[in-house]
Amino acid sequence: MAGAPIVVYPPDEDGGRRVRARGAILGRAYSSADLLELLRRAGFDPEDVNFHERAPIEWRGGGPDVWGPGDAG
Repeated sequence: MAGAPIVVYPPDEDGGRRVRARGAILGRAYSSADLLELLRRAGFDPEDVNFHERAPIEWRGGGPDVWGPGDAG
């Protein structure tokens, strides 16, 4: 899924996932609510974001249910 407009990186040791959209780092998300807020601030409409569709999010190191280093992905 190269070129996805939103990339969510694997959880770090604190459980945060770095989020990049349109080439810019938006910050760290610690939950799906955090991710939606970061995307809203970046101009995405949260109503249009579906975590379980393949696009526009590229999930690295686990999908939308992985928010900590010990979570199963």
